[in-house]
Amino acid sequence: MIDKEKVKQAVTLLLEGIGEDCSREGLRETPDRMARMYEEIFAGMGQTPAEALSKTFEVADSGIVLEKDIVFYSICEHHLLPFYGKAHVAYLPDGKVVGLSKLARTVEIYARRPQLQEQLTAQVADALMKYLKPKGVMVALEAEHMCMTMRGVKKPGAQTVTVVTRGQFEERQHLQEEFWRMLGR
Repeated sequence: MIDKEKVKQAVTLLLEGIGEDCSREGLRETPDRMARMYEEIFAGMGQTPAEALSKTFEVADSGIVLEKDIVFYSICEHHLLPFYGKAHVAYLPDGKVVGLSKLARTVEIYARRPQLQEQLTAQVADALMKYLKPKGVMVALEAEHMCMTMRGVKKPGAQTVTVVTRGQFEERQHLQEEFWRMLGR
């Protein structure tokens, strides 16, 4: 849970630290607005995908299940700047499937934390392996990082792609190739 009072104090100190006057009209309510915003964008801090992935449905046989182009927003833990993009999540069921929205919810839970893209990719894959127990999982994230766009190297449009494979996706190249075909690549 976010401690709104500490966030407000921190934002006030930050604004004072960069030489701003926190009593001026445009900034008077900024610490409170920031505390409310952080409560929303870091909502994943107190959540796990256990509940979202617990409701499954039996299937006799199924090939790859892919939910692609899941839009996500996260905050880089190194600079506290946003990164955003699309997640592509696939799994090979072993007798049970989960509602498709639960794949997007799993991405959302992990994205709404201070995060690294590499870590986010692995967390989604590992959660699916743990809770769904499929034959395999493959997760790819494509994202633009504001820490590369508005500061430092300043390269807008550069995409970072991370890929994690587990189970049969790790062992069988043809499954990875099918994943990329399903994405239209």
